[in-house]
Amino acid sequence: MSSPLFVGFLTSFTLIAAIGAQNAFVLRQGIRREHVLAVVSVCAVSDLLLITAGIAGVGALITAHPEAVTVAKIGGAAFLFGYGALAARRALRPSAMTPAQNGSTRLISVLLTCLAMTFLNPHVYLDTVVLLGTLANQHADSRWLFGIGAVTASVVWFFSLGFGARRLAGLFASPLTWRVLDGMIAATMIGLGASLLLS
Repeated sequence: MSSPLFVGFLTSFTLIAAIGAQNAFVLRQGIRREHVLAVVSVCAVSDLLLITAGIAGVGALITAHPEAVTVAKIGGAAFLFGYGALAARRALRPSAMTPAQNGSTRLISVLLTCLAMTFLNPHVYLDTVVLLGTLANQHADSRWLFGIGAVTASVVWFFSLGFGARRLAGLFASPLTWRVLDGMIAATMIGLGASLLLS
């Protein structure tokens, strides 16, 4: 029988690694080398709080009040459409990015965007609070061990994505590469927003 720690790590890693709004944002910040430590820390701590809430039983509360999920869907979709539009605008007016341009965006703006990417996305609650919380509680007395594994996966993923993206910085010295990335981010955000409204 697999250890709850390993199962928690593997399950969480699989969910987090899916392409989504938060990952696209972390990737972009990593390539820009802009406030990376702050961004990945916010993402990891947010997952810690959400997974802990799920294990503590908040997932059952959310499931019992579907109207809260509906409100979150509408707000999350509106935010994703807005961010997608900004990415599309950048794709139409690309520019090269070099490490010398670090810090061009204020830290508070980056952190607020990161928090919005995390907490205005209903899928984050469904994945962390509801799904991981439910799976953790199936391990009874070992549920917190499952949670430690899940949170560890989150830390490993976000730090690897954020700081690993720096290796792509040379590739992104070209405006064309930024145009492609921002075009993909725009399509991802708008697609996620549409799927939220239709789900």
